[in-house]
Amino acid sequence: MRRVCLTLPTDRACVPALRAVAEEAAYGARHFGVEVHLLVLDSSGARDLAAHREAVAALPPEPGVVVHHFDEDEQRDFLRGAVARSGLAEPDRVLDLMLPSGVSYGACTNRAFLVAEALGCASVHRRDSDSRYQYLDGKPVFPIHHELTALGRRAADVAGLVSRSRLDPALADRPVAVVGGSFVGEMSVDVAEIRALDPLVHDDLIGLTIPAGYPEIWRRNLVDEAFRGAGTAAFTGDLTTLTTVSPTRVDMCNIAFARGVYGRVPLPPATDTIGSDYFLVHLVHGARLPGVLHNRHIVNFHTPERRSDAGFLAYQLRLTKFLLAVPHLQAVYAGTAAAGDGLLDGDGSVRASAVAAVLAASTGPGPVENAERFDVVERSYRKLGGRYAAAADVLAARRERLLDEARRDMADFALLLDAWAPLVRAGEGHPPSTHPPSTAYRNRLPSPKGSAA
Repeated sequence: MRRVCLTLPTDRACVPALRAVAEEAAYGARHFGVEVHLLVLDSSGARDLAAHREAVAALPPEPGVVVHHFDEDEQRDFLRGAVARSGLAEPDRVLDLMLPSGVSYGACTNRAFLVAEALGCASVHRRDSDSRYQYLDGKPVFPIHHELTALGRRAADVAGLVSRSRLDPALADRPVAVVGGSFVGEMSVDVAEIRALDPLVHDDLIGLTIPAGYPEIWRRNLVDEAFRGAGTAAFTGDLTTLTTVSPTRVDMCNIAFARGVYGRVPLPPATDTIGSDYFLVHLVHGARLPGVLHNRHIVNFHTPERRSDAGFLAYQLRLTKFLLAVPHLQAVYAGTAAAGDGLLDGDGSVRASAVAAVLAASTGPGPVENAERFDVVERSYRKLGGRYAAAADVLAARRERLLDEARRDMADFALLLDAWAPLVRAGEGHPPSTHPPSTAYRNRLPSPKGSAA
């Protein structure tokens, strides 16, 4: 039976999201005859962790659904075992990149990828704790429907199952590597207040995310559309497109990858950096792997913590680090786009060595350019005044450290990319063990060897 991994990484209270994702897992198993491994990777504090344990324990058993709920201690045990078996030269550093002390959007997803490989899964389907599903006729609209319909199949075999195709016919024999949708509701990156306070400052900041040399009309459109997702329109019916999926059209709360992607290449493990987890979407697009874009958009909302003073400051730090990381990442994205078909092996899987070569050859911004980017951020925040000016003071005090981290994060990614294949091999057949009662139930699993489609 084909196994798939539906994962919910979290570091905050999310009982409603946990229950909703469990319903999606049951839907997937029921309608597609797959074994869905619902993987909750929990970095929450003790109080929220206890509430999550209770919620998981109360989930009704569902045929074909296996629930795993791992706290950070259990995740660390699994990683230590994999790192030790891999024989890597810098085990402590690799362990820290996989489970850093700070928030890392890439690292939490990398852990899901590695566990999925250990479980013998054919795909990973990611959701977020600050999102909800849309409804139609009183029933939730689950993205996993389109994900399981298309992932891993030849594009030619999927063409008759979608609303429309915009795929180059030359790519018809390649496998569908990514299926994704966007979000509706509140902006994924909270810059609406910045736009309201000063539209020119908003344009200056968001303009830092646009590659140099773009025609002004394109730049204007990209700035206007940045972080808005699919707007606010309610779901009324399915619209699916077979295409090479643009990274600007999907959100990481609503995406799934085939193992021919994440089993070969991890995400950058940068800490406190929004957007770092979109690397594989750019990679798949640059490699011209087929994907399906759908409109079963997730409902995004901002948690109360995000609106608190501490949450606001933490988020501005993550946004700043992203703006400093952008030119480093864009240099790699340009390299992968230029490499194109050369990124793939004969069966349409990503070649890690080709990605590593692009990463090594990429020339990011020099110290002067990144310092100028930092100046734009600090100057913009001071113009906004209030709590943004206070955030500028904090950022200014950390200036040299933040600039240094922007450079080192790419070196860390290169190290993890080299370590990824040994880590994956070391994890195969050794899924994480759990310390009761951290999971609601775990069906007795046969060896994953040979059992996944």
